[in-house]
Amino acid sequence: MPFFAKAKPTELSGFDLQLHHVSKVFNGEIAVQELNLAVRTGEFFSILGPSGCGKTTTLRLVAGFEQPSTGEVVIQDQSMERVPAHRRPVNTVFQTYALFQHLTVAENVAFGLRISGVKRAERRNRVQEALRLVQMHELADRMPRHLSGGQQQRVALARAIVNRPAVLLLDEPLAALDLKLRQQMQLELVTLQRQLGMTFILVTHDQDEALSLSDRIAVMRQGQIDQVGTPSEVYDHPQTAFVADFIGETNLFWGKAQPQGNFVRVVSDRGLTIFAQSRAEIPETVAVSVRPEKVKLSLKPPQGNVPNCFTGSLESVMYKGTHALLVLRLGSGDRVKVLYPKANVVLPDPLAAVYIAWHPTDALIVWD
Repeated sequence: MPFFAKAKPTELSGFDLQLHHVSKVFNGEIAVQELNLAVRTGEFFSILGPSGCGKTTTLRLVAGFEQPSTGEVVIQDQSMERVPAHRRPVNTVFQTYALFQHLTVAENVAFGLRISGVKRAERRNRVQEALRLVQMHELADRMPRHLSGGQQQRVALARAIVNRPAVLLLDEPLAALDLKLRQQMQLELVTLQRQLGMTFILVTHDQDEALSLSDRIAVMRQGQIDQVGTPSEVYDHPQTAFVADFIGETNLFWGKAQPQGNFVRVVSDRGLTIFAQSRAEIPETVAVSVRPEKVKLSLKPPQGNVPNCFTGSLESVMYKGTHALLVLRLGSGDRVKVLYPKANVVLPDPLAAVYIAWHPTDALIVWD
């Protein structure tokens, strides 16, 4: 029987990692502040945020490379207080791979098992299975310097999973790879996680990576978590203006809000009147978030009284493969991004007037 136990989705009821009021202060500067987080068993969980938001510090606190200033890290219902890094049931994969250049691929993967005193026969079997899982078993005798970046990353993954950790920590592991290889490794990473049923926690600043790989995402800002949710929840229903702006493309209009029936009427700082979905306990100053794919473009003026309809002109075009991102300038001076398929739409003349509109249900009220 394989030594990797594959969890079923119906078994994801417990938590492999819990953070209780965790903070970290370096020389009087707060890096992480009052984090509360629970990662389910067998979950692919991502911590997403810009540089300096505290996501890598959070990972280092889980791994034991740093100790919390306050709060508690709990792994598989066991407090990690006073538990050193090498005794925690986690392994970390770094961006730099950190392979031993004087050891072969197999020897690199076996290193931790040998230090732990695992017998030779079992060590050999576990190394072979780990290498087979990452499709590197045919290169077991090769030296790291003779491997590509993607192959080295696979070896680093094999070395991390061969010890059977409860949680695998991934610190921007694909950042050093070129785009095509990174996309290939993303597919392999999520496939590996599903095969193993192991809890993966990924730290990344790449929104597309987090959205495509994760079961859930925690979006961090300035040492705190703004929102935790599934990829569709954080993209379609952002809870703050920061999350709306950081996850994917959006159009943000700041202004003053007034409830009006089932919607909210927002008068933007530049004079646009926008109708948006209502939320409970809305402050006076809010932002309206409208995703570019929700904006409809027309070369003809709409018929009748259409809410959220504005006139503008084409300012620039950014091609995105099957789609193009248009940037329109409205009469108010606002820039609005519109995403549309190139195949069936003719680009408007930059000197001609164009009309854009979106439904109030596609306009979300957010604030910070």
